[in-house]
Amino acid sequence: MKLPFEQIKKELIIRKEAISDPNLGENPLTRPIKELVCFGVVNIDKPKGPTSHQVSDYVQRILGIKKAGHSGTLDPGVTGVLPIALGRATRIVQILLPAGKEYLCVMHLHENVSERKIRKVFKDFTGKIMQMPPIKSAVKRQLREREIYYLEILEIEGKDVLFRVGCQAGTYIRKLCSDIGKKIGKGAHMAELRRTKAGCFDEQNLVTLQELTDALHYWKEGNEEKIRKIIQPIEDAVNHLPTVFVHDTAVNSLCHGQDLAVPGISMLHNTINPGDLVGVMTLKKELVAIGEANLTSIAMIKKKKGVAIKTNKVFMKKGLY
Repeated sequence: MKLPFEQIKKELIIRKEAISDPNLGENPLTRPIKELVCFGVVNIDKPKGPTSHQVSDYVQRILGIKKAGHSGTLDPGVTGVLPIALGRATRIVQILLPAGKEYLCVMHLHENVSERKIRKVFKDFTGKIMQMPPIKSAVKRQLREREIYYLEILEIEGKDVLFRVGCQAGTYIRKLCSDIGKKIGKGAHMAELRRTKAGCFDEQNLVTLQELTDALHYWKEGNEEKIRKIIQPIEDAVNHLPTVFVHDTAVNSLCHGQDLAVPGISMLHNTINPGDLVGVMTLKKELVAIGEANLTSIAMIKKKKGVAIKTNKVFMKKGLY
């Protein structure tokens, strides 16, 4: 089962070949740890108990940085994928918030129900559904449309149903369980929940707060191997977006907030459409900015002038290129 962005096959198209000056910028994979700590992302395996905000605060204190931000709130009793952006990278969470999510959930039925009926009702909740946010929620309580990309029953044991769900951001799984229970006619509630994907982050590179603490200790002792594996460069947080790679000569103007003109493009992904959020990177794969596409990929290749990307958020410091 895949989220929508995972189903898109991105291929690079070369508009104009170029080589980046090795004296400018830096490959994200060799970025100094001091820079990563203030400009990276750590994918925390959130434990039961603390709120997402508290976990973010723990990370901030462990690393001794001034700010950190999480991408998508998990209730205290929920575990799993909680990407936390560090220092100057915190604005990247706004890009991750609307990305699709995946969860593993145990739903407890209030009465015995036949497996056949359970499976039949589950099919009714795949695709676009209408959902009323729960009373305790961060959004206005009004009926709204949400999309369930996939809903897969993994196991049924008595009154407990283990399922995997991929959904649009802002979908309340607790409410989904309640609504499924109502449709079945017997009632149900969410017994346990774990997030397994948040945008391009999944369980493959999860770390605990203790592992982060230990990695920091080893780094201070002179061994950076563990912390380099744990703190990912900010660029990893935009892997779900299509990307445009720009010539060295275009980088500085982008850092000052200017839009990206077509001649500044060296290569790009083939899946870009007007209105899409796009990552703008150097040829060394450093994140410069996030912007909104003004043209399709084909138009960016064919046109000789015009605005290709309208710059929204700049992440690279000025003066590096």
